[in-house]
Amino acid sequence: MTRPPEYRARHSGMSGLAALLTIACAGAFQPAYGQSLTTVSWGGSYGRAVNEGINIPFTAETGIRINVEDYNGGLAQIRAQVDVGNIHWDVVDLEIADAVRGCDEGLLELIDIASMPPGPDGTPAEDDFVADSQTDCGVGAVYWSTVYAYNSENIPGEKPATMADFFDLDRFPGRRGMRRVPQVNLEFALIADGVPLDEVYSVLDTPEGLNRAFRKLDTIKDVVIWWEAGAQPPQMLADGEVVMSTAYNGRIFNAQVLENQPFVIVWDGQLLDVGQIGIVAGTPRLEAALRYVAFASRAESQAAVGRRISYSPTRRSGAPLVTTHVETGVEMAPHMPASPGNVDRSLRYDWQWWVDNQDELNERFSAWLAR
Repeated sequence: MTRPPEYRARHSGMSGLAALLTIACAGAFQPAYGQSLTTVSWGGSYGRAVNEGINIPFTAETGIRINVEDYNGGLAQIRAQVDVGNIHWDVVDLEIADAVRGCDEGLLELIDIASMPPGPDGTPAEDDFVADSQTDCGVGAVYWSTVYAYNSENIPGEKPATMADFFDLDRFPGRRGMRRVPQVNLEFALIADGVPLDEVYSVLDTPEGLNRAFRKLDTIKDVVIWWEAGAQPPQMLADGEVVMSTAYNGRIFNAQVLENQPFVIVWDGQLLDVGQIGIVAGTPRLEAALRYVAFASRAESQAAVGRRISYSPTRRSGAPLVTTHVETGVEMAPHMPASPGNVDRSLRYDWQWWVDNQDELNERFSAWLAR
């Protein structure tokens, strides 16, 4: 991948950064009481899982205090900080397409995966992480999924079971919830319109395919309530504001097991994705940020998150460590997006396609919403 000149300039000190990473992962740093980091994540039940599974143990081990901020994704806030040289975010939980775009723009620090901690049995990190979970500036944190879900108490009789059912207002009348972005919605529209899973992105890659996806979205546009934060879909389902909503699978899981909500996930057509963590370029707290990334990337840390919300580790050695839910004792395997049965009709998110098409489709989607 060709890097722009500003990217190469920002990352000219990579050898020193890699050395710091090696020291961080070897545990050679002393406790750093009085230091602090700002980590940015998605809030809600996922944010709590990260705080309990990673942030609190990290502070206990290193003495570095964690300040947490929430956001709804994207690069705008990171770009604004880097452009003016006023960095107050240090480590950010990113969608993989944003991690790649941010890396290409020089908004994120390079991270050498070979310098991450080995697995519990000594397996080198580059062999322990699932290959497609790593990018130049991002370390794989979790596998997660966008699904749709419904409140079983609000849909009498026949229940929805396919992606087509989400778009079927005759058999399942009522409002829908969808995230206010083009990604996932376009894929879901084509799946519902009968496009085979292995052809979704090739169809989207044509003008006719994009038109087809937007036409399908037109069929439910008038009944959609658009959400932006991951905590919104479970609340809308609980309140009866919508009869179905797209959602992050872990948010629905936590509502099921912690709040006893009668929610049902429809796994058909689920979109599997990778969440990454990255470091904002130019942070004056780089050394501490590297320590945090190294700690968060341990198999034990990833499993600690996976035992609190149904997102899978990106390390092979982490998966066997995810057994039961910490608070309730519920077996986690049936709730994971990659478990047999759940994964049968899944689509892997093509982050490279979105890196190439995000800006154009953001504009088209905004214009479509305004019509």
